[in-house]
Amino acid sequence: MATQPTFNLLPLTSARLVLRRLGDVDAPAVAAYRNDPEVARYQSWERCSLPEARALINEYKHQPFGAPGDWLQAAVALRATNEIVGDIAMTLLKHDPRQAKVGFTIARQHQRHGYAHEILTVLFDHFFNTLGLHRICADCDPRNHASWGLMESLGMRREAHHMQSLWFKGNWADEYIYAILREEWRR
Repeated sequence: MATQPTFNLLPLTSARLVLRRLGDVDAPAVAAYRNDPEVARYQSWERCSLPEARALINEYKHQPFGAPGDWLQAAVALRATNEIVGDIAMTLLKHDPRQAKVGFTIARQHQRHGYAHEILTVLFDHFFNTLGLHRICADCDPRNHASWGLMESLGMRREAHHMQSLWFKGNWADEYIYAILREEWRR
């Protein structure tokens, strides 16, 4: 059986940021922002202990990118200090590795500085222009105005509003589905 190619994706840099592998030194910051109820509000987790943050980092710090369906969690860090400000999750879709899915989390004290937009722009450029991907998608809770506003500012379009499609933290939740095609990104 042929193995799937993997890509040497990281690090990617922007003017202020680096998208890099998670490292052991990041554990306290990861635990801190994942324990913030406002950051966790629309995420799959409720809280994150320091041992859980270390386990998350151990799972992803050597994970290759490119095996369809396998997620990679990467750190978003300030270039000047290497301080982690959040993370991005990414995968090539299992049913079609010409498409990617992304998710993002930014620590509350680092929100509203344009960091997610800046690093996702670099990532999308890499996905479309270097890896030649066809489509990138993401989803969010419709109540998460900052998330869908960010996706729209990146040129992503809302493709669907799934009503009560996700059992989430003890309730049915809606989902917005966003996507952008390579030719849309290049425009």
